[in-house]
Amino acid sequence: MAETSNDVGGIAADRLRSFIERLERLEEEKKGLQDDIKDVMAEAKGTGFDTKIIRQILRLRKQAKEERQEMEELLELYKAALGME
Repeated sequence: MAETSNDVGGIAADRLRSFIERLERLEEEKKGLQDDIKDVMAEAKGTGFDTKIIRQILRLRKQAKEERQEMEELLELYKAALGME
């Protein structure tokens, strides 16, 4: 199998470059989104909301209701076992 003009050591250089450039663009977008999230959190904190609790709520909202209920039940059980109630 002959190498094409953009193959280097069996690697399709153009294809690799395309992946790298797409990933770089996505990393830039991700940084922009992270900056936006930071700004919204700062705004929430500035109006008196606890950002640790907001982050916890965000994690909980990602879970299915049944999964969340199971976790809360286990948390209560563990707290009771440790005398934290």
